[in-house]
Amino acid sequence: MPKILLIDDDPAFCLMLRGFLQRQQYEVATAYTANDGLRLLKGQDFDLILTDFRLPDKDGLELLTQIRVLTQEVPVILMTTYADIRTAVRAIKMGAFEYITKPINPDETLLVIQNALAKKAEPKPDTAAAAQAGNIEFVRGQSPQAEKIEEFISLVAPTNLSVIVEGESGTGKEYVARMIHHQSKRHNKPFIAIDCGALSKELAGSELFGYVKGAFTGALKDKEGQFEAAEGGTLFLDEIGNLPYEVQVKLLRALQERKVRKLGSTADQDVDVRVLAATNEDLVQAVANGQFREDLYHRLNEFKINIPALRERDGDVLLFANHFLQQANHELEKQVEEFDMEAEEALLKYTWPGNLRELKNVVKRAVLLSKSDYVTLQELPGEIAHYSPAPLQQASVSYAAASNPMETDLKSINERNEREMIMAMLERVKYNKSKAARLLNIDRKTLYNKLKLYNIEI
Repeated sequence: MPKILLIDDDPAFCLMLRGFLQRQQYEVATAYTANDGLRLLKGQDFDLILTDFRLPDKDGLELLTQIRVLTQEVPVILMTTYADIRTAVRAIKMGAFEYITKPINPDETLLVIQNALAKKAEPKPDTAAAAQAGNIEFVRGQSPQAEKIEEFISLVAPTNLSVIVEGESGTGKEYVARMIHHQSKRHNKPFIAIDCGALSKELAGSELFGYVKGAFTGALKDKEGQFEAAEGGTLFLDEIGNLPYEVQVKLLRALQERKVRKLGSTADQDVDVRVLAATNEDLVQAVANGQFREDLYHRLNEFKINIPALRERDGDVLLFANHFLQQANHELEKQVEEFDMEAEEALLKYTWPGNLRELKNVVKRAVLLSKSDYVTLQELPGEIAHYSPAPLQQASVSYAAASNPMETDLKSINERNEREMIMAMLERVKYNKSKAARLLNIDRKTLYNKLKLYNIEI
């Protein structure tokens, strides 16, 4: 009988949910605080943890971090309100299996639990086999930009160079890293991916380098670090710019000396690992700001691949959309054939600030909603179905020049015009910066940089 640890500070809710799960043939232990839940986890074996996001002594992210120090195998499901969904999604990047919203739906909860337990019971895939191209659920683009990326991959893959893959969030940086590994001489060895943005300062060291029993409270046995797990293969550090500064020092030593030391140990361990890193930030600027070590940057930047945003890849949108359509058909057991003409036009017109990840989610949702053989505008989100680019404010250029006929500094005129356009757009969308960036056809980071440049305070 599967054993579930239920953590929630509402005794009545715990009683209700525990009764429901017991009727479904699950054994349930309950805790009303995060610390009580951790104590139970240290003393007993559980098959699944079901926890509220907001607890009196810890939030879900902090609790999840401490759970992952104790165990990597037990799936964690978060229960949250709609207001916390953005943070719950971040928790999934940190290793949570899924989240469900309150008030919970019993059938949905049962399905998520069954899926989590089934996933946990699956045999661990062979890491080398999983890196084969047939198992990578992506399709190559056909645009000139995609062809250039493929050329760079084929050039750098056979070498042992460290590579930085740059690109906006959702552009497929991990796919590029996996293809480098697959085409390398290490292809039959492990490929290990780590999201550095999900690692706290306390967790990063133990996750990367491991620890020995007794290194800290709760370290009940030795833990293998990801450098050790990737021995002979490739370690992919996603969002490397978010790695805590203190851990950057240890990472630099590991790269230079090919040695790691587990937390609590006095002995070094030799490692043979190729490191690939990805970022959606400007690491050069991060170095200038003192947020990223310059020596580490140069050690990682032996070769760089820039992944263009989806809106800049001519001809790839529909190619990827149809690929994701077939994926969604398989996952949802549906038989939607294609997009109708109006839906295709909408997909081509939209700027896709979330890139491939956003496109995949939109297509999957559309397939789920579709009641015919085609995806139509009705199945697309409103912001895509009815998207129209922001009109260019050409009049303001003429006004700016006319207001001072003696001014011939083109740079000053353009900067003033750009500032006025940004201000007008922010007012139009009631200072929603994400929406303003999308309508201005720039990413959010670029908008933030321009707000700072033009001293625009919101």
